[in-house]
Amino acid sequence: MQACSLLRRVVTVATMVFAAQVSAQAAPMQAGNAEARTSKAFEAARQQGPLALHAFLAAMPKGADLHNHLSGAVYAESWIAQAAADGLCVDIATSSLLDKPTAAAPNCGQGRRPAADALSDQHFYDTLVDAFSMRSFVPSAGRSGHDQFFDSFGRFEAVSPQQHMGDWLNEVSTRAATQNEQYLELMVTPPFAHAAQLARTLGWQDNFDTLRRQLLAHGLKDEMAVDEQLLTQALTERSRQQQCGKAKAADGCSVQIHFLYQVLRGAAPERVFAQTLLGFELASADPRWVGINFVMPEDGYLSMRDYTLQMHMLDYLHRLYPKVHISLHAGELAPGLVPPDGLRFHIRQAVEIGHAERIGHGVDVMYEDRPEALLDEMAARHVMVEINLTSNDVILGVHGADHPLPTYLKHGVPVALSTDDEGVSRIDLTHEYVRAAEDFGLDYPILKQMARNSLTYSFLPGESLWTSSACRGQTPGASHPATACQRFLDGSAKAAAQWELEHRFQTFEEAHQA
Repeated sequence: MQACSLLRRVVTVATMVFAAQVSAQAAPMQAGNAEARTSKAFEAARQQGPLALHAFLAAMPKGADLHNHLSGAVYAESWIAQAAADGLCVDIATSSLLDKPTAAAPNCGQGRRPAADALSDQHFYDTLVDAFSMRSFVPSAGRSGHDQFFDSFGRFEAVSPQQHMGDWLNEVSTRAATQNEQYLELMVTPPFAHAAQLARTLGWQDNFDTLRRQLLAHGLKDEMAVDEQLLTQALTERSRQQQCGKAKAADGCSVQIHFLYQVLRGAAPERVFAQTLLGFELASADPRWVGINFVMPEDGYLSMRDYTLQMHMLDYLHRLYPKVHISLHAGELAPGLVPPDGLRFHIRQAVEIGHAERIGHGVDVMYEDRPEALLDEMAARHVMVEINLTSNDVILGVHGADHPLPTYLKHGVPVALSTDDEGVSRIDLTHEYVRAAEDFGLDYPILKQMARNSLTYSFLPGESLWTSSACRGQTPGASHPATACQRFLDGSAKAAAQWELEHRFQTFEEAHQA
């Protein structure tokens, strides 16, 4: 009880500090009567319990989900349906999807069975859902939530993105639309086999300039056409399924999507460098790719051994490609997962060396060297933290009083809620808003500011609405902005999205005026 009381006091102080800092910034309009009444409705829903709170927050405008791995966002049921449609097999021992049966083994072979069998065998179906997600998982000796979470991805990776990426985009954007989201930045690893082969052939070079020149001279950029085609094909299929541009267009069409290029950090340094270079080149040439991120378990052997080296790779490439945005998984660690020394520097190096504009997770911030100074530095630099509450709980066992969210708020570090891998975790963004409200006592204005942050710190192009004077003196979100303001909105995708969010807030809050 004392621990819970202490957490509430910390959150209350953090909320007051954060609210004061928000009001001091050139930021959104002051809370009016509509917001005050909506805050009362929110508190009334909170008093009724989590079901009422969920119903309230499901309709609340949420802006963007900025930390969302596309493959991890797809639900297990979709993987099963797609595997069955493609005629894939399942390894019974591991519940992993495998390639199609061959002429030599027309029924998939010994120890395997067709994925399509799951559609008529409920027990088999349930086994696959549990294998592809965190559903029903209970930690046991030698088997943690961390293990189950990351192992899930290898079990469904046989489903072809060339055939189904459009299906995945349809699924995640449809889910986003039902929760009043506007924008997704989806992390994707496009094909990079050619880059990997070049890296193996050329080997490691301590001189980044030399290695970059060799990779480009041997045709690294040849793979970009394949990656661009994959994206075009997937977006076209998503548009077809949702009938975008037609009279009966689905709600999912209203959700904007951009992509972050995922680099697999748990590989040999020459391959990490080659893939990172390919990502920077692709993001420089194709505006649909708005930035770079490093993925895979941060506690992995190569991820830990080469962390500082990888940050220097980013430092070098950032100087050559300064317009490519960088968001980094950093501090997705907890005591016991790695030795104490491994907790002391990842977030700081991501910010100071890796040029991270956003930090994904940031869970171990208070274990870093001089954490208070680091937090103040992040606030001063406006480095936003992508908060993934459920993911941090199931992977790291970090929740409640052990989570640094109140600390970030106390120091004025901008934060926004995100899902990480909503399919694997069996959640959605509304679930994370409910969890934030329940676990940390956050009120409606703070949740509203988090939604605003998600667009302010997105990698959408253009100047922010809150830093421009073009629309000053007007009510953000109004239906008919003045000519100069409209001209500014037309030229800034970010400001236009922010204006739309304010319009959605007006609509949402007007519904609570009674």
